[in-house]
Amino acid sequence: MPAQQSFSIKQARRLALAAQGFGVRPSTAAISSAQVNRMIGRLGLLQIDSVNALVRSHYLPLFSRLGNYSPQLLDQAAWSQGHQRRLFEYWGHEASLLPLAMYPLLRWRMQRASQGQGIYGQLARFGQEQQATIRRVLACVEEQGALGAGSLSTRQERAGPWWDWSAEKHALEWLFAAGEVTVAGRRGFERLYDLPERVLPAAILQQPLLDEAKAQRGLLLHAIGALGVATEKDLRDYFRLSPADGPVRLAQLLEAGEVQRCEVEGWRQAAYCLPAPKVPRKVEASALLSPFDSLVWERSRTERLFDFRYRLEIYTPQHKRIYGYYVLPFLHDERIAARVDLRAERALGRLAVHAVHEEPQGLDEQGMMALAANLRQMAQWLGLEQVQLNCPRASAQRLRGFL
Repeated sequence: MPAQQSFSIKQARRLALAAQGFGVRPSTAAISSAQVNRMIGRLGLLQIDSVNALVRSHYLPLFSRLGNYSPQLLDQAAWSQGHQRRLFEYWGHEASLLPLAMYPLLRWRMQRASQGQGIYGQLARFGQEQQATIRRVLACVEEQGALGAGSLSTRQERAGPWWDWSAEKHALEWLFAAGEVTVAGRRGFERLYDLPERVLPAAILQQPLLDEAKAQRGLLLHAIGALGVATEKDLRDYFRLSPADGPVRLAQLLEAGEVQRCEVEGWRQAAYCLPAPKVPRKVEASALLSPFDSLVWERSRTERLFDFRYRLEIYTPQHKRIYGYYVLPFLHDERIAARVDLRAERALGRLAVHAVHEEPQGLDEQGMMALAANLRQMAQWLGLEQVQLNCPRASAQRLRGFL
């Protein structure tokens, strides 16, 4: 048996960054739909989030890796009709956009949801108790085509907070989790639901149903390819596999030789990678990262890999925030070197920088130049005319000289 492979923390970072598609920005000025689709295929999914303080999160990972691409290319892949559609929405890592090729790997999750498993308690209870409402809503979708929850609601009283769904919204979400409807498109940010056979290619829907074990192994293999090197928890978190399923499937992949165990400097947990991994000599990448980027969404992994503690403060009262409302980590020189609180002030045509926080090692002159370049490029990508620095910190004053 060959000796177990060991990686330094620098090597682990390079494996992870390369696996996540950093350091391969294309040289051409115009990013094509093929490049966008290849990158999404490499990542396996883009997490969707509704916050629009800067731009909705699912658009950002492609910008971080490819640069100034047209967001319409993602819209086309996600919500167009016909052969241009390459993605579908489902519960991957939270609400996600996934390549159509991943659909067969998630049908077991849909089956479980139809049996009340793997979905949160309130929706599971609704599925048990409100089948008449669910079937009525499904009949409306069958008859009328793509519908939003608002057009079906029979509730007379005013809606409460965002989680205060109508019965029809609950029904649609149950049907969506069970795979009986899918997202045909969006109106603003509202989902429009339709039957899968009217939205997704027949060749995808007609594929034989995979058993759970094979599908879950497929998801883990995709996760390890997208992460480069990872612990068991990191791997199952990528597609939200349960603690009951993840370790068993990983053991099966190890036994089959499709995955190998390894060690990473400073990690207490065992790590895993694909056989014969190639560690890049260097990964040259500078990028502003979405709070929901797959490089950093597993916070304990981000700490182990980059020595970077990151918490989202959107839902933290303003006076208790440490770094800001919508804070993007800044990747530079194979480390996360700073974090920047950004806002798109569309009416004023500017990208507002409300705070710049360097990590302890700080940013040298080249790092500040790279951050300034990223901010200018982001403003251009968002169609904003200028970058506005609103931060009194010394880091921002240094940055000002490069803007």
